[in-house]
Amino acid sequence: MLFHSTLRKELARSFGATLVVLVTIVMTMTLIRTLSQASRGSVNPQEVLMVMGYTVLGYLPPVLTLSLFIAIVGTLSRMYRDSEMVIWFSAGRGLSAFLTPLFRFAWPILLVIAALALAVWPWSNQQTQELKDRYGKRGDLERVAPGQFQESASGTRVFFLDKDTPDNKSGKNIFISTNERGKETVTSARSGRIETMGDNQFLVLANGQRLETTEAGQLKISEFEEYANRVGANELVARGNLPAKTRSTFDLVMEPTRPHLGELAWRLGLALAALNFVVIAIAVSSVNPRAGRSGNLVFALFAFVVYFNLLNLGQSWISTGRAGFGTFLVGLHGGVLVAGGLWLAKQHNNWTLRQLLRHRAAPRPDTP
Repeated sequence: MLFHSTLRKELARSFGATLVVLVTIVMTMTLIRTLSQASRGSVNPQEVLMVMGYTVLGYLPPVLTLSLFIAIVGTLSRMYRDSEMVIWFSAGRGLSAFLTPLFRFAWPILLVIAALALAVWPWSNQQTQELKDRYGKRGDLERVAPGQFQESASGTRVFFLDKDTPDNKSGKNIFISTNERGKETVTSARSGRIETMGDNQFLVLANGQRLETTEAGQLKISEFEEYANRVGANELVARGNLPAKTRSTFDLVMEPTRPHLGELAWRLGLALAALNFVVIAIAVSSVNPRAGRSGNLVFALFAFVVYFNLLNLGQSWISTGRAGFGTFLVGLHGGVLVAGGLWLAKQHNNWTLRQLLRHRAAPRPDTP
């Protein structure tokens, strides 16, 4: 009992500290990337915190997995360094005895990781995609900002407004460049105002000039006292082809296309990888008390990176048909579990290559 409680208390402290550090790093990196997207016009500047929150929420499964992995490796490595392992081994506790207290500590975290990967991950991606689409498909007039060149939602127009009024219904020194149906048109005006006629919005320009160039190179210049340019608002439409990462796990199961199976394998892989990392952490934590423990921590991080890169690679292979869904899951996760179990058995029984060679080379007794 003392063995279990002592180990779980230290694991809880290490896991909490590691999780805070990793979440802080992820939040900082996500904030920088979101601000960059906002500066490019992909994200509404007023919704930066919401986009960042949904993104961090989607990244929690690998963050929790890495925090649990580092906590187990760090705790067991410290016990080796401080010679506590010698005491537990002398009391008849082998290395495999750590499986029970570790899984008792880790099972709530493993359930949270599975829930986040299967349910929260697609929901957070869907919310982020909706925020980006809503901002990307806003009306052309809503895109216009004083002193900045702004592109329309269709990408065929560029607007420039020198100065606007407090009601945002009129402005001065307006420039519009349009490229539609092989015609390039440049319109400039001293002032303009917004008028609503029925369901449509018009930008009414006053005292301006219109320069039109056709594909044949013909140039047409006209001046006007008043000119109305229709600038319709783009409404959000239902997207028939949602990205696989925004679809629920139930939808992926009901529509088992290759991209959907690849996404499903990635989500299931997050939960299975977290389970395998508990076994791997016990095996890689064995260190020489006289040596530093940084070596096995670096190796643990390297194993984590390789494993998750294999998850991403497998998702790509399944999506392109280069690997089967069941074959990949059994081959990768089952293979890692078997390798981790054999490694743990080697550490538990103190197997060495020399002992195996001696056992194989030993002469067999003569049989009558």
